[in-house]
Amino acid sequence: MVTRTRFDDSECPVARSVDAIGDWWSLLIVRDAFDGSRRFGEFQRSLGVAKNILTARLRTLVAGGVLESVPASDGSAYREYVLTPKGKALFPVIVALRQWGEQNFFAPGEPHSELVDRREGNRLRALEVLSADGRRLDADDTSVHKVSAQ
Repeated sequence: MVTRTRFDDSECPVARSVDAIGDWWSLLIVRDAFDGSRRFGEFQRSLGVAKNILTARLRTLVAGGVLESVPASDGSAYREYVLTPKGKALFPVIVALRQWGEQNFFAPGEPHSELVDRREGNRLRALEVLSADGRRLDADDTSVHKVSAQ
């Protein structure tokens, strides 16, 4: 069995973020949580993932503070998984992945799901990366600087 490389002590925020999320199943679980899934069975039906894999990913997301396991909202003996503030902060990441996928993996006119504004029913504008003064930036406009320990 191959041992997974850990990045939890990396100086790179992207590496630490990937380490915390883990894999594609975890991102899809987070996506489903944003879409309203709360119970193990809902995640399992939506994803079609094996129960042991889903159990492991949910545990990792709970341990990492992305999801919280809470008593079922209907008072039953079940547990539900809800996004924490840390998990809700992944919303722009999920939107960015969705928009990137729409742009790069679907032919024109090919059916797919889309995210819309609940109030207006309109599609979302494309995400943009902006400078502190509001200018639109792309990769060529940025550089990485190390932050020293304080």
